[in-house]
Amino acid sequence: MQSSPPDQHPPAPAGRFPLWRNRPVLAWAFYDWANSAFSLLVVTAFVPLMLGSFWNDGAASPLTTFRLGVGNGIASAVVVLLAPLLGAISDRSGRRKLWLAAFTGLGVVATTGLAAVGPGGWLLALGCFVLGSIAFFAANSLYDALLIDVAPPQAWDRVSALGYALGYLGSALLFVLSIAMLARPERFGMATAADSTRFSFLMVAAWWALFSLPLLLWVRERPAARTALAGDGLRAGFRQLYRTLRAVRDQPQLLRFLLAYWLYIDGVYTIIKMAVDYGLSQGLSSTEVTGAILLTNFIGFPAAIGFGMLGERLGARRGIYLALAVYIVATTAAVFLETAADFYVLAITIGMVQGGVQSLSRSLYARLIPAESRGEYFGFYNMMGKFSAIIGPVLAGTAALISGSQRIGILSILLLFIGGFWLLSRVRLPAAGATA
Repeated sequence: MQSSPPDQHPPAPAGRFPLWRNRPVLAWAFYDWANSAFSLLVVTAFVPLMLGSFWNDGAASPLTTFRLGVGNGIASAVVVLLAPLLGAISDRSGRRKLWLAAFTGLGVVATTGLAAVGPGGWLLALGCFVLGSIAFFAANSLYDALLIDVAPPQAWDRVSALGYALGYLGSALLFVLSIAMLARPERFGMATAADSTRFSFLMVAAWWALFSLPLLLWVRERPAARTALAGDGLRAGFRQLYRTLRAVRDQPQLLRFLLAYWLYIDGVYTIIKMAVDYGLSQGLSSTEVTGAILLTNFIGFPAAIGFGMLGERLGARRGIYLALAVYIVATTAAVFLETAADFYVLAITIGMVQGGVQSLSRSLYARLIPAESRGEYFGFYNMMGKFSAIIGPVLAGTAALISGSQRIGILSILLLFIGGFWLLSRVRLPAAGATA
């Protein structure tokens, strides 16, 4: 196997393409502000909380955890099957915004439905959660593909980073308000914490709908290279999906990048999903852990923007290298965590690179795929994202079980970061003009 050449990247002045004065760019980036509230408040925080309390029908904790796992599993399986096909159909029809609007609408309706579920209604709540999760990830796939429409290649790093940065900030702001309502519901005219949480679902739905409007109004997508009649779209999508599967197989650099991304993003998502459990297991309070999560999101806002500028000047891959190196150091340091202060330092460190590795991976991938099939190829990208956090939790759990130490379990995640780093170093990037 040939070694990869150094990143060929002619530096582009940061001011060459204006971000803050460009309406399509801001409209595109604010969709991340819109839908990240669903990820943080619904997926991470309040649905698990409500399934174990308000919506519970008396089931024991292991059964509640099983129900949540089944719901997440169903949503992930549907998205894995749907995303590439949806991308193929949208590529042929040239209607990514229409599909994005449809899935956004589904997500908003499903999130609103969560607010209407009464005590003990875990099955209905889980159904709304699954529909909302499918809509969230399907819309995200189409949103990612629109990156190519709003900016030239030399600006993709900064534009992609801007989206993640606004997502971190917007979701954190809404989460702060929701936590305040949860802590003191009477101050907001509500009787119980459950009422506050149900109202938070309504806020997420309204937030998602409102801040999606700029993208739908002001982002103009390029016309499709191939068009298909409505009745032919599904058949054409299946045919194009089959061709793209073969094409990915025959593009070793793209396939190698996808494998590298699968490994290291699995490590990233495992850290995200296991951070709360790990912190609690080390004696931290739920308040301290929640504070660390908020700190990570607030730090992620400026840090993601900084990584976008870094990727534009030095190359996206070098930026990912830096982020993965920090993850390797932080994962090793987590083994020695003892106090809340240690956990906060770790949260700040992760917040500095979490958005960077996600945003630069998206912009680097955009340079490796054909523009006329970007919807479908981003479907594969998001499919790999949904496959992620499968190896990591199993790896960490198995290591902890065998060793009898959760610290060893966390340390085992290093294998994912190191493996992804090495595979990424073997990817031969496009020529200099691609600014990879």
